[in-house]
Amino acid sequence: MLFQFEVSDVSDKGESVPGKIKNRVSELDRSEEFPRRFVPGEIDLSQWEQIEPLFRELQGRTLDSPAAVEAWLLDWSELESVIDEEGSRRYIAMTCATDDPAAEQGYLHFVEQIQPKIKPIDHQLKEKLVGCGYVGELDPRVYGVFLRTVRNQLEIFDPANVPLETEVDKLSQQYQKTMGAMTVEFRGREYTLQQMALFLEERDRSLRREAFDLTAKRRLQDTGKMEDIFDRMLELRCEIARNAGFDDFRAYQFRNYNRFDYTPEDCLRFHDAVEDIVVPLSRRFTEERGEALGVESVRPWDTSCDRYGRPPLRPFDDTDALAFKCREVFGKVDEELGGYFQKMMELGLLDLASRKGKAPGGYQTTLSEARLPFIFMNAVGINRDVFTLLHEGGHAFHTFLARHHQLKDYRHAPMEFCEVASMAMEHLSERHLEVFYRPSDAARARRDHLEGAIAILPWIAIVDAFQHWVYTHPDHNRDQRADYWEELMNRFGSGVDFTGYEDALRYRWHAQLHIFEYPFYYIEYGIALLGALQVWRNSLADREAAVAAYKSALTLGGSRPLPELFQTAGARLDFNAETIEPLMAAVATEIEEQASLESR
Repeated sequence: MLFQFEVSDVSDKGESVPGKIKNRVSELDRSEEFPRRFVPGEIDLSQWEQIEPLFRELQGRTLDSPAAVEAWLLDWSELESVIDEEGSRRYIAMTCATDDPAAEQGYLHFVEQIQPKIKPIDHQLKEKLVGCGYVGELDPRVYGVFLRTVRNQLEIFDPANVPLETEVDKLSQQYQKTMGAMTVEFRGREYTLQQMALFLEERDRSLRREAFDLTAKRRLQDTGKMEDIFDRMLELRCEIARNAGFDDFRAYQFRNYNRFDYTPEDCLRFHDAVEDIVVPLSRRFTEERGEALGVESVRPWDTSCDRYGRPPLRPFDDTDALAFKCREVFGKVDEELGGYFQKMMELGLLDLASRKGKAPGGYQTTLSEARLPFIFMNAVGINRDVFTLLHEGGHAFHTFLARHHQLKDYRHAPMEFCEVASMAMEHLSERHLEVFYRPSDAARARRDHLEGAIAILPWIAIVDAFQHWVYTHPDHNRDQRADYWEELMNRFGSGVDFTGYEDALRYRWHAQLHIFEYPFYYIEYGIALLGALQVWRNSLADREAAVAAYKSALTLGGSRPLPELFQTAGARLDFNAETIEPLMAAVATEIEEQASLESR
């Protein structure tokens, strides 16, 4: 049974009211489901002096049997979980209020004073495990994936990189703070750049252009600051790679991400396949949009509005309504999943509304000790917000379904499959959009979302190819970097006309936080989208079987190799032309069907 909340009044357009379903992470007590057995109940995790003895005990413990090794691993996993949750709580507090000095200092203290001290000891514990005489007697079916990762991380670790990684983390916080502070004055009111997305959906083309112009110019105001941050990140990352014995940061980062099942060359082939198969389809849709709008060329402010001049889709008035309706959608996909989201609502594991001072974007993070998810986003009342929450909900369900694993590492899958969890949930949920819309508008939202699946693949190729070039040409200058980004936009672009906004195009990458904070973490979205579309295609034939396979795969967490996770979900780990082409054909067919159901 749903808890009843009083829904708040709706504010003026452009600002979503958080209402009664609020972020209450700071009030969440330690989990009674997973009691501590090694870490003391009372410990100040801001004080290294209280944490260090626990690591030293693990270092000094005698491992004289396979059972002793397994017990030691569980204690180590518990300690990692407790510390990881502390870091997550501080990150949540900082991103929810980038203008709060206390939250900023709390996060920076953890990054500067706690995490750097853990890394060398963590390395020593990995050496202890691998060097233990009984490690070979552990069940390879249970511990094989974990030990493979441990050995890989041992090979690339260098203690000289610890302070460098700390400096990169601090630069990431500067990036978040800079982005979170960006606002514009528009027609008498102040808006975040996320809130300005509302106006790009309006029917009035001059209003859309004005909104785009303001947003683009505001981003460009911080071009110098963004370039300074990235230049220093590039310098540090290249030094990290050299210290670890790699020729370039790309080679290092592929190993650092434990990418055992594909190579940089596979990514380059993905870029080529997207250029050959997906880009022509994307450009065709842009031409059709221009014809429907009756314009000579599609401009950047023409890409989010309705092509037939219909009012923008407004699926909810406040974030309480967004949460309740998504809970209903999840329940229609699978009642167990709906129940998990209900628990998040009750515990206050959501921060949904956009507001000044809040970091941009959206994410799901895990409170590792409680083994519970938290969702952060910047909802402003548009259709994209619905899919953002459906997406992050998929990540959250992954956390719930994998929380039974005793090893912390197995409660997290490889990123390529984490994104299958989220993207597949978007597509499994599409058939239930009538919860938000009347049938013809639901068809319109489905069509837009499916077109978005086509549009995102070239964008993924751009972001990924950009980073391949940047880190294999580390001596480039800023102009060369912008030139290469522009070249990629021309290679993979959908045909949108940026005349007069060339600088906005050349520096559009500044708004892509992954390039700054998670280098090379973007190809995962492309790999995962192909997996998610395979799950979706399976659901067209047998919905219940597809959902059951999806849940079975999520339950495995990270305990099995990546190809097996895909296989369990009913998909193949493959991102070549042979996989992309039939999936794009299926999506194009579904787009045509949904377009026929729209009211124009």
